[in-house]
Amino acid sequence: MLAVTVILILVAIIIAIDVPSLLRKKLKKELWIFSVLLLFGTALSISQALNIKIPNPLDWITAIYKPLSDMIEKLLK
Repeated sequence: MLAVTVILILVAIIIAIDVPSLLRKKLKKELWIFSVLLLFGTALSISQALNIKIPNPLDWITAIYKPLSDMIEKLLK
């Protein structure tokens, strides 16, 4: 639980440093992108701190392309 608290404190510091300058410069699109990426990173960090299993995208890519790879390998032999 300490790790989650530290992560949230760090996120609050990042927001306090970056958001005011984005608001002053009226960079609304950049603020949205910053917010989405920060939220995504925070969620992944908290999930990892709580030992929640996060699926690996490489496993999905392997599952999709493995049959195609096997078929091409058989054709080339």
